Amino acid sequence: KDEQYDRLRQLLDEAVTFYRHHLLQTSEGEHALNYLTRRGVIRETIESVGLGYSPASWDVTHQYFLGKGFSPQELIDSGLVSQRDGGGIYDRFRNRLMFAIRDSSGRMSGFGARVLDPDDVPKYLNSPQTALFDKSRLLYGLNLARKAIRSEDQVVIVEGYMDVIVPYQAGFVNTVSPMGTALTEDHLR
Repeated sequence: KDEQYDRLRQLLDEAVTFYRHHLLQTSEGEHALNYLTRRGVIRETIESVGLGYSPASWDVTHQYFLGKGFSPQELIDSGLVSQRDGGGIYDRFRNRLMFAIRDSSGRMSGFGARVLDPDDVPKYLNSPQTALFDKSRLLYGLNLARKAIRSEDQVVIVEGYMDVIVPYQAGFVNTVSPMGTALTEDHLR
């Protein structure tokens, strides 16, 4: 089981790099980068918190990772793709700003994604429930905030991803966010 989880985390770590490349080094990702720039996010923060861009395609992501030796089942288990009712898979995240979600130890668990086109829905889309991703137990930014929370004996709980990122960039690193869910007992623990 640990080996399987390690393999899925490796896939998710490589997906962070894949999405960051599309954000910073492709013309298609420019509108996502412009959105971040307008929000005051700098490149160093983009890299330290794991921001990226998912291409507006039904198959670019999964074709890339199949080519890297990952199996269709690993792509499904990681939450990067969804399965069609009639068979086959497609990229879960398309034309979205990507937020790497890590557990409190800093290990990849999944992704949050925000639409860039106002006509797309839903506005936010998370990885599905997987062996690694349980949004009722994960807090966005906890891996970055954990040390500061302990030293300051204080945590600031905010609404969303950007509400963690902008204060983090300004030096307020004891900030975390639930992922679109109510605050649970597990979150408080």
